[in-house]
Amino acid sequence: MYKEDFDRASAQERGADAVFSKPVRAGRRTYCFDVKSTKEQKDFYLTITESKRRQERDGSFSFDKHKIFLYKEDFEKFQEGPSEVIAYIKDNCFNGEIPQRQESEEFREEASQDNF
Repeated sequence: MYKEDFDRASAQERGADAVFSKPVRAGRRTYCFDVKSTKEQKDFYLTITESKRRQERDGSFSFDKHKIFLYKEDFEKFQEGPSEVIAYIKDNCFNGEIPQRQESEEFREEASQDNF
């Protein structure tokens, strides 16, 4: 029933503007990569949705969802982040020890320039 609940909720959320969709099930979470079109249907963009099923007190189910909208002008820069972080994790598997927090040089430079 979980798959059916998720598929029904996802189909309703994607709506008519969805052009292509790729769900990736990973344990208790599902990640959906949806290509959508703008209202004018002149351009595409990507939404990445993390969905986690949650059981309510009354026994019904709902989904906690977090969504990122990614536009084509940001694709290249965005892709650099996960690639660098995944490579770091693969190269520095810590075998149970928690390493000190490290930030990329680019992040430190950008953070020093930001005035929040």
